[in-house]
Amino acid sequence: MTLKTLRNLGILAHVDAGKTTLAERLLFFTGRIHRITEVRDKDGGGATMDARADEQRRGITIKSAATRLQWGMYGLNLIDTPGHVDFTIEVERSLRVLDGAVLVLCGVAGVQAQTGTVARQMERHGVPCVAFVNKLDLTGADPYRVTEQLRELGHNAALLTLPIGLERELEGVVDIVRGRALRFEGEHGQDVVETDVPEALKEGTRAARIRLLETLAEVDEELLERYVDGQVIDAELLERAIRRACIARRFTPVLCGSARANVGVQPLLDAVVDYLPHPGDVTTEAFGDDDTPLRLDAAREGPLRALAFKTVESSFGSLTMLRVYQGRLERGQTIVTDGRKHRVGRLVRVHADTMTDIDAAEAGDIVATFGASFGTSEVLTSDGASISMRPMTIPEPVMAYAIVPKDKTMIEKLAKVLGRLCREDPTLRVRADPQTGETLLAGMGELHLEVYCDQLRDEHGIELYRSAPQVGYRETLRAPVSFNHLHKKQDGGSGQFARVVGTIQPVEDGFRFVDRIKGGVIPREFISACDAGARDALHRGPLLDAEVHGIEVTLEDGKTHEKDSSELAFRIAARDAVTDALKRADMVVMEPLMQVEVDAPTAFVGTVQSGLVRRRGQVQDCQVGEHIARITALVPLAELFGYATALRSATEGKGEHTMQLAHYAATPAHVQAKLIADHRC
Repeated sequence: MTLKTLRNLGILAHVDAGKTTLAERLLFFTGRIHRITEVRDKDGGGATMDARADEQRRGITIKSAATRLQWGMYGLNLIDTPGHVDFTIEVERSLRVLDGAVLVLCGVAGVQAQTGTVARQMERHGVPCVAFVNKLDLTGADPYRVTEQLRELGHNAALLTLPIGLERELEGVVDIVRGRALRFEGEHGQDVVETDVPEALKEGTRAARIRLLETLAEVDEELLERYVDGQVIDAELLERAIRRACIARRFTPVLCGSARANVGVQPLLDAVVDYLPHPGDVTTEAFGDDDTPLRLDAAREGPLRALAFKTVESSFGSLTMLRVYQGRLERGQTIVTDGRKHRVGRLVRVHADTMTDIDAAEAGDIVATFGASFGTSEVLTSDGASISMRPMTIPEPVMAYAIVPKDKTMIEKLAKVLGRLCREDPTLRVRADPQTGETLLAGMGELHLEVYCDQLRDEHGIELYRSAPQVGYRETLRAPVSFNHLHKKQDGGSGQFARVVGTIQPVEDGFRFVDRIKGGVIPREFISACDAGARDALHRGPLLDAEVHGIEVTLEDGKTHEKDSSELAFRIAARDAVTDALKRADMVVMEPLMQVEVDAPTAFVGTVQSGLVRRRGQVQDCQVGEHIARITALVPLAELFGYATALRSATEGKGEHTMQLAHYAATPAHVQAKLIADHRC
């Protein structure tokens, strides 16, 4: 397999856009599987890429799954990612090693909340994509409207295929680039029959080709010159222009069809190999000593450079997914990471939940090693070079359960299993409640936490008692406050002495420590201890014992003792100074606001909006279509527990919603007063 015939791509989408159904067809049409199974298979199973029992039971993708496909002469490393926002970390760590993506959009619902999220993730990682408008066999499907929504999202998009018929009359697609009609015959649409464009669609096809040329001419100078000069632009020239613009992220090709109806999937495979980049088209940046920028090219000669981007823990050992950026990785090879040497015992190619042993992997490939344990984001080398890559963006948890095993003998096992799960999923956190000593399991939402509680029960035999969901509140201050604190302790022998003086003021987010010490009144070796002490004080705020965010601590003055001052003394002094100052400060509780997107029949618009307002929601947008309305609102997370059940009840079971963290905002005074009163009870 050469670099030019290799593609590394992911499938991204909002939940329920048909992403896993499409992945199943890609597997089938490339010969990777020989039987199509649906997400909710009548035999009780599930799609090939949803191999986990909880994925098949829930009918959603929870963990990203990888496989290798062969389409003609091209090898495709495919990663199917979750669409639910609770598992967005799976999308994040997949995108950092992918060269391209297929963005799946529902032909009825169009661009949805998570569509925008994955679009921003692709932009952050510089990943180009091909879009596929799916579900055109459903009532209300409209690929033209969805393409315009994609343009509003910031994509310079245009259709490359047009549907022949819509909804129940969907028969095939028209290839605009080649000017041919494609129909998909046989039991599963495996036979592609090419014919002339139907007479009724010729005018629409000409108009769509002009729109495609104009869109491309805006971003490709070579095509612009030919278009302005009136030269003939044949299919080959057009394909080259599409590829250049797509790889440069200046153009998004849009294809359409229906995965479930087996329409339009083969043209999508052709578009993947024609327009998405191969590993040699992509420049990857790494960092050497002193953060010196390095360029990793896909050369298959030279020292090994590979990134561990995902670790899956099991009772049999660790499976680490790797992207090889440079050189060659062989079974039995000795590799170095973070100064530690490892021997590659087993090298495998993954297909969903199965593995095939291989002897070696070359630059550009995505494989896995079984047995050795590597940390996520570690760079593997063959020469011991100190290399790092850009860290992932890991969102903070917004919800927690207090958990305790029903069987007290399981406490030690629970701790070990939770340690493995947190290494596997960096958005899952475990900590002790500072007030009660309870174990808190924190995550991205109810579904996220329920999945892991079910996993502890089903896979590890650990039944849990768990509290009602606890919102991840934060605390911050509204106005600056000063501190002047003396820490002095003398109980025989060496004592402790430290004085710190400064101010605390609110900032937008996070924590900043500012050193304004002059004249050496506090020696330089104690400044870092003051920083650490200030951070120690942020774990428990004065109102709810919640974490404190959005403050800047400025150290302005201080005092030392010739014998009794030390790093420990200044760390304690800074911690106590900040703690006491926050108790005196004008503090406020910050609550997570979720962006909620509700899709419901138009008859229930008023009911849905009033229900959101009752939950302290602020309706931001309401788009009413012919059959379905979409309401977008900002709602406090604390008011959303049980909303799924309430929505189904209010809409006769026809309403669906998704939510994702928008930002933190100050709680109203009456809500804050109740939270503090409940906390002190």
